[in-house]
Amino acid sequence: MTAIDYDLEFLEDGRTIELISIGMVCDDGREYYAVNRDMPVRKIRKHKWLMENVVPHLPQGHGDRRNHVPKSWLFDYTDPLVKRRERIADEVKAFIVGNDPDELPDVELWANYGAYDHVALAQLWGPMIALPEGVPMFTNDIQQEARRQGLSWKNLPTQESGEHDALADARHNQTVRRWLAERSTREV
Repeated sequence: MTAIDYDLEFLEDGRTIELISIGMVCDDGREYYAVNRDMPVRKIRKHKWLMENVVPHLPQGHGDRRNHVPKSWLFDYTDPLVKRRERIADEVKAFIVGNDPDELPDVELWANYGAYDHVALAQLWGPMIALPEGVPMFTNDIQQEARRQGLSWKNLPTQESGEHDALADARHNQTVRRWLAERSTREV
C-alpha cells in the first residue's frame, strides 16, 4: 500500500469549495504542488483570513518578474506552478494512479481534517461518479487516527513553518501520519 499525504487550500462558503492550491507527497519521495489559475480571485480578495494566511504562500513575482506582475494580481500568473484546473486534474490523476491503466497502484490518501479536502479533490473531475479509476473514494483522516490512539491536536508533532502552504502542510501531514503509525506499532 502506497500512502499519499495531501492538503488543499480552498475558499468555502458553506455551499461550494473552490480550489486555491494543492500539495501532495508520496511515500516513494515524489511531490506535487499546483496553484489553481481559475480560482475565484475576487471572492478571495474579500476573505480576510485567506488574504492573511494563504495568499502570501502563493507564487509571487520576484526580482525582474516583480516589475512585470501587475499590482492587481493576487499571485504571479506566469509562474509555472500556476495551472488551469483541467491540467491540475490530469496531473493529480497521474500522480495518484500513474499513467498505465493496466497497473493501478494500491493507494491510500491521508489528510488532516480531510473531509473538505477530499470533496475538493474529487471535484477536480466533476461529480463523485466521475472519480478516475484508482483514485480512492475516501481520504483517511489524521485527526481520526489520533483520536483512535487517544491523542488530541496538542499531542501531535508541531509544524515549524509554512502553515497554510499546501505543500508544506502535505509534508507535515506525512510527518504526523508516520509518527502516528510508528506509535501505533509500538503499542501492539
